[in-house]
Amino acid sequence: MFAVYAEHVDQHDPLAGLRVGERPAAEAPAGWTRVWVQAASLNHHDIWSLRGAGLPAQRLPMILGCDAAGVDEDGEPVVVHAVIADPDTVGDETFDPKRTLLSELHPGTFADEVVVPRRNVLRRPASLSAVDAACLPTSWLTAYRMLFTRSGLRSGDTVLVQGAGGGVATALISLARAGGFRVWVTSRDEQRGQRALELGAHEVFASGARLPRRVDAVMDTVGQATWEHSIRALRPGGTLVTTGVTSGAKLPDVDLNRIFLLQLRIVGSTMGTRAEFGALLDLLDTTGVRPVIDTTLPMDQAATGFRRMLDGQIFGKIVFTL
Repeated sequence: MFAVYAEHVDQHDPLAGLRVGERPAAEAPAGWTRVWVQAASLNHHDIWSLRGAGLPAQRLPMILGCDAAGVDEDGEPVVVHAVIADPDTVGDETFDPKRTLLSELHPGTFADEVVVPRRNVLRRPASLSAVDAACLPTSWLTAYRMLFTRSGLRSGDTVLVQGAGGGVATALISLARAGGFRVWVTSRDEQRGQRALELGAHEVFASGARLPRRVDAVMDTVGQATWEHSIRALRPGGTLVTTGVTSGAKLPDVDLNRIFLLQLRIVGSTMGTRAEFGALLDLLDTTGVRPVIDTTLPMDQAATGFRRMLDGQIFGKIVFTL
């Protein structure tokens, strides 16, 4: 079958190991099912995989991709939940220490077809196209969990989103506005800031700028570069939800005095559960909110999409179609 895969990994030149070509179709063990892919979206996870993060040499070659929408074995439109948990897990599968994502232990979604546990297949609402639905399993589900499960925000609260352009950031802006929050955004780029306003942000500020007042929560997917600003932006008792380290994971200096004196909450968040994914699909179905698409490409041109993500100039999601 046709696939986009990692043949080898290279920390400094991730695209060196990217290949487009034929791979054997995976077998479907008991309890698993096959989905024929119509659209799949690119995530930073795919870049990290090509750098070797979570993808050791003994698992190569590996088909990349976490997110997909397509049709199931009955021809029904579906979307794939990318979190593969232990079958015996009860409750929140994101806390399962054995959990993994597609393309780590099991072949991913950048292919004609993907094999997943039956519980990882959700019915796609008729109102959602395959391209829109393919954007949801990683970026949008991550944003949903950050806002509605981990943040403690209530309607009318003010949330600061660090960064304006990536898949999670654009999802956070759209979902926060739909959730009834006041949405502030930081951006290094004036054009991206304007697009964030068009997307629903109430205010946009330069990265690192002093804010008019402190906020109830900060959504931070950047890491090292925005950490100090995120902490200083919070009101007493406020919450920082962190889920990404695109600028680096090491913090050279942490102001612990500020954290304990203001009783700030630092909350990690990773992906989302099947139940949260179902709630996200319902929200988009009823509100009409849709993902921002930066670029749509045929999957055989995947390398172009990877390069665009590496350049860091995207606004929204990059989607590959079949």
